Amino acid sequence: MGTDVESFTVERHLGEEMGSITVARRIARDALNAWDYRGHREDVLLVVSELVTNALVHGAGAPVLRLAGGPAQIRIEVHDAGKEWPKAREPGPADGWGLHVIQQLCTRWGTSHREAGKAVWCELAAPLAALAPDLSGSRV
Repeated sequence: MGTDVESFTVERHLGEEMGSITVARRIARDALNAWDYRGHREDVLLVVSELVTNALVHGAGAPVLRLAGGPAQIRIEVHDAGKEWPKAREPGPADGWGLHVIQQLCTRWGTSHREAGKAVWCELAAPLAALAPDLSGSRV
């Protein structure tokens, strides 16, 4: 991940149920607020929703959400016990928007093997203007 002076991590095991999407969004929102993430927070919440949804629909077992970051950058990982790698599909109502959303909003994304399954991860960065010091005393 980037060179944030401050870097924080949170990891939570989620239930194997669709209600876990809401739980994951709440965890992410709390982390973004605590870490003073200066990027587009709604983009992060959308990406969290997509990754958790994909793990529940296409993966196996209960997903694990892992967030790491700080004010300038955040990394999102969702682990599941499935062995099958994500497949890009034609975005639309029939197959969803999943990986297309990830590709559009994230600076990097990928997959990695885990001892018991896989992780799909991505990174989002705050715009440089949001990180510049505001000399007027208020933050952009």
